[in-house]
Amino acid sequence: MGLWEGDKALMTPFLPRFGRLAIANIVSNLMVPLAGIIDTAFLGHLADVRHLGGVAIASVIFNLVYWSFGFLRMGTTGLTAQAFGRRDTAAMNLLLLRNGLLAVVLGLLIVMLQGPIREIGFWLLNAEPDVRLSGEAFFNARIWGAPAVLANYVLLGRFLGCGQGRRVVLLSVVGNGGNILLDYWFIRELGWESAGAGAATAISQGLMFAVGLGLLLREVAIADLWQLRPQLWDKTALTAMVQLNRDIMVRTFALLLSFALFTNWSSALGSEILAANTLLLQVVTLTSYFIDGLAFATETFAGQFYGAGAAAQLRTLLVWGLSSSVVFGMAIALTFSLFTQPLFRLMTQHQAVIDQVQSLVWWLVPTLTLGAIAFLLDGYFIGLTQGHLLRNSTLLASGLGFLPLGLLARHWQSPAVLWMALASFMTVRALTLGSQVARSLSLAQAQVTDPDAAAL
Repeated sequence: MGLWEGDKALMTPFLPRFGRLAIANIVSNLMVPLAGIIDTAFLGHLADVRHLGGVAIASVIFNLVYWSFGFLRMGTTGLTAQAFGRRDTAAMNLLLLRNGLLAVVLGLLIVMLQGPIREIGFWLLNAEPDVRLSGEAFFNARIWGAPAVLANYVLLGRFLGCGQGRRVVLLSVVGNGGNILLDYWFIRELGWESAGAGAATAISQGLMFAVGLGLLLREVAIADLWQLRPQLWDKTALTAMVQLNRDIMVRTFALLLSFALFTNWSSALGSEILAANTLLLQVVTLTSYFIDGLAFATETFAGQFYGAGAAAQLRTLLVWGLSSSVVFGMAIALTFSLFTQPLFRLMTQHQAVIDQVQSLVWWLVPTLTLGAIAFLLDGYFIGLTQGHLLRNSTLLASGLGFLPLGLLARHWQSPAVLWMALASFMTVRALTLGSQVARSLSLAQAQVTDPDAAAL
């Protein structure tokens, strides 16, 4: 199928396409924890429990490293969507080449620096010697998949930017499904334990990349990419790409830091509070899989409509996106708040922990409701490639919304104030991003008559 055949009328009512893409993204997102649960099940049934702990520790290192390069997916999605809206195939392909080359270089650097990354990571996490050995075996096998992981970010960004939800789901099935099958073979059949889990993850990412590249080459000829070589190093385009990626990277670090401090300060409040907050954060994570599906779809259509100068469609997109995300966030928060005992008993049998959850669970309502608005607008402005807004919003939310209340919570030993800090973090993000929506719509309208006037 050609690049434009799946979406012949960009300006036609988009709601059915938005729904399909959002559902595809949600399904793709939900496959990640499913694969993680099955990974854990394979390792959890081994005779020695150290493998489970070692892989968990090593996974923290990989999550931090790979999430730091999430800008490769987000930056590719927004710029691709805008070029798609303008029907600018050359710009889409140039972006693919630039971010693809950057992903491969960064992936190879990670492989080359695996020694320092491993030593620093395990030193910071301070694992027991036998757990560390198991974790290092997993790390040493999985690290070789780094170039494929980062290249997959770019491929996913490309497909999302073009609104190709089926391809996103297919790649998720290949990556996560392949990981599950290889886990069974390497861990259960070959007895490779932690190293087998790492190898399964690395190889499955390679398979995902191969399938994604095959799908891409069905619509993009290698000869067409080769002809773009003279434009590849355009200074203006490279500068814009680096600035966007830098801003998204800073935003991601600030986000990760806030949640890391939340967990760290929860630990200082005692083991029962830490356990309770961990369970509540699992609900936040579950909600994020749904909200991110809507946010990813919003990224795609925001970029496409902005690229086409369609301010009316952007307004409609915001209405549907925000209302859907708020409904999801509130529904999940209220469900867990009203049925706390039966739902959280599925996660733990310790009544003391459930009692702590009961005293804090209503903080999910403001956290998830405001968080739904913040993350949906996050997707909207990623689609508009406004990295500086995302950076500034998250820095303000971390520095003014979260940090002061978080420090007070630690000083007063108050879990309620700590949750107030997290809700405040979401509030500041929602307000700062929301304050820029009207301006973005005005500039999208201006782009219809004067494209140069629409630079935010």
